[in-house]
Amino acid sequence: MQHSFVERLDILRHRCGFPFTITSGYRDKSHPVEASKAKGGRHTQGIAADIAVTNSVERYIIINTAMRMGFNGIGIAGNFIHVDDRNTAPVLWVY
Repeated sequence: MQHSFVERLDILRHRCGFPFTITSGYRDKSHPVEASKAKGGRHTQGIAADIAVTNSVERYIIINTAMRMGFNGIGIAGNFIHVDDRNTAPVLWVY
């Protein structure tokens, strides 16, 4: 994981005001999820993490805070939020 990204995750956690669990961070290109892609994703670059969520309040707080902090990639799933530091225009998607 890139050190600057880990620092931003820690700031995100602090600003959210509650502890959270990272369910997926760095992934090697041989990881099954990454191996199925034509090109490795942000996880292989060490600039992405999936954060477990257990309720809609946590989901809202994480998404809102991550957007205000400038995370440019945010993916929303039923039980996790993906955040990343891509260097493109901001994107938001649903799994």
